Amino acid sequence: MQSKRREFIKGFGAVGAFGAAALSMGACGDVNVTINDDDVNVGNGDANGSKDYLGGPYVDLSTGEGNKIAYARTQGNLDESVQKTGWFKGYVMGVRPGEAIRDLFGFAGFGVSRLQQNEDGSIAKILREVGYYTDLRSGEVLEEWENPYTNETVPVVPIANDPFNYVISDHFPEPPRFGGLNEEVPPKIPFVLPWQQRGPRVDMEIHIHLYYPNALDPAKWVRESTGSMVQVSEFFAFHLDGAQLQNPDLTTLPYHGVWNRTTPWLPWMLMGQSPGFCQYAAFMGAGEDLEQIHDRKLLDYAEKHHPKYFNAPETYDPEEPSLSSLEWYAIERTPAPPKQET
Repeated sequence: MQSKRREFIKGFGAVGAFGAAALSMGACGDVNVTINDDDVNVGNGDANGSKDYLGGPYVDLSTGEGNKIAYARTQGNLDESVQKTGWFKGYVMGVRPGEAIRDLFGFAGFGVSRLQQNEDGSIAKILREVGYYTDLRSGEVLEEWENPYTNETVPVVPIANDPFNYVISDHFPEPPRFGGLNEEVPPKIPFVLPWQQRGPRVDMEIHIHLYYPNALDPAKWVRESTGSMVQVSEFFAFHLDGAQLQNPDLTTLPYHGVWNRTTPWLPWMLMGQSPGFCQYAAFMGAGEDLEQIHDRKLLDYAEKHHPKYFNAPETYDPEEPSLSSLEWYAIERTPAPPKQET
């Protein structure tokens, strides 16, 4: 089972636009979820003899059921009447061959979720999420940006996903069928994540690697598309309090951590298929008031332009699609005209 978990390659869903969708389901393409079995420390406490927070008594993190409950409490609140807010705040860098990496802009935002118990015992996470690109010096939300690679001023398109839902189960999800092209039926693998204990703290790390067809056809979206396929990786590290994890009275769990993302050039940068990519690096967390995390000017901007994103959707509709930011771009935007030469 350890080797199967480590090599669970095909179909472990997709991530959302950023942090809150760490285990969301639904993208096309092959997905690598890297779990190092040497780091799975379940049920042994730590080397200094601290209390074992991985084996129980409330959640046993060697089981799919225990992981389902523990992970759901990080992503939302088991009390379905209470929504939960997660946040992220960091930077986006540009990486091109033959030159130093450069900071491009800040990136900050939040997602608000609600949990819903399904009849089969799984738990649906119902989410809205919004993310803004910000000026490196002032922190102001960018509506235009001077692209240093092209010396062109371009309109900035924020992330705004409504909804981005997924299901948390006690088994990893099956791979997508691709309209019947994929007939493989893999073994059902328990949803066991790589938890580690360090004294009173419990850590968990997930790497998700995606390679899927681009919603922006390069023949149509000449300046926006980076090619026919999209290569994206997401890296999450969660840090939790072990005593809170094992407290059955807590229906939700605060956490903090880091989120990194490697992704092609953003479509609104109008970089086309030029060599290079974007690297995101951000702190993330849940449990704090947004006023403690984000500048008032960013929250004012969100209240003006995306007020509904301060509340999660009310109900889960399994038939409602959860689209990626590239899919939303293809729906809501039109291809940019050729660059005006000066």
